[in-house]
Amino acid sequence: MFKQRFATASVLALLFICALVFFSTSNFVSFIMLVALIAGWEWSDLAKIKSTIGKLSFVLGLLFSMLLIASYAGIYTEHVYALSYQICFASVVLWAVIFLWLQGYPSSAILWSSKPIMVALGIFLLASTWLALSSIISLENGRYLLLLAVTIIVLADVGGYIAGNLFGRHKLAPTISPGKTWEGLLGGLILQGILIAVLVQLLPNVNLLHLCLLVLPVALSSVVGDLFESMLKRFRGIKDSSNLLPGHGGFLDRLDGVMAALPLFFVILTKANPF
Repeated sequence: MFKQRFATASVLALLFICALVFFSTSNFVSFIMLVALIAGWEWSDLAKIKSTIGKLSFVLGLLFSMLLIASYAGIYTEHVYALSYQICFASVVLWAVIFLWLQGYPSSAILWSSKPIMVALGIFLLASTWLALSSIISLENGRYLLLLAVTIIVLADVGGYIAGNLFGRHKLAPTISPGKTWEGLLGGLILQGILIAVLVQLLPNVNLLHLCLLVLPVALSSVVGDLFESMLKRFRGIKDSSNLLPGHGGFLDRLDGVMAALPLFFVILTKANPF
């Protein structure tokens, strides 16, 4: 399982880096839109949409939402950062509510488990994630900033996986994801500390306080995103969102932390840019 997981992760990382380096900004944004639509198809299962027509309708609704945001936020023209900030901030607020749902599970399911709410959640969260990514990459040095954001998320996941398997004893959220531990969370945070130390050495003019305020909350929010999808899958009684990615499940299983982290990354970056 580990070899399969590592091989798939390596291919995904290579594809992402190649797209980030060689695609134009507009092509890269469109490429990620396609990934979001695939994740939307997987979300339709979590929303208990069973018919093919229903799933296609959900995906088309997501596509329309992203194109509408692209039009008003100037994703392919002149970026309107104020609107992007407002939408991403709303997403951050929603994730704060989701954190409360995690704490209240399974009783909280009455608040979010109905099909209309799940449909609305899926469209807004995926669309706002795509907007956050599009906004980050359009900034000055945006490709490096986006790479940093993804690195933070990956380190939180890798640190949690390794430390959790080696030292995990105390369950982080036993009713949601029995495999996640406090030791894994600490392992992810230790890797964030190493990342911060490396960035300080490479960029001596960086604002250390602002860097910590950027990296650590984003890392923690990615864990919340991971737990949220685990909660949805546990409620639905499924292990993975799909079988598209060997060893990882579906695209949604790889985007769960990204969905929570990227909007927060853009919001913090807008107010406290350490660079």
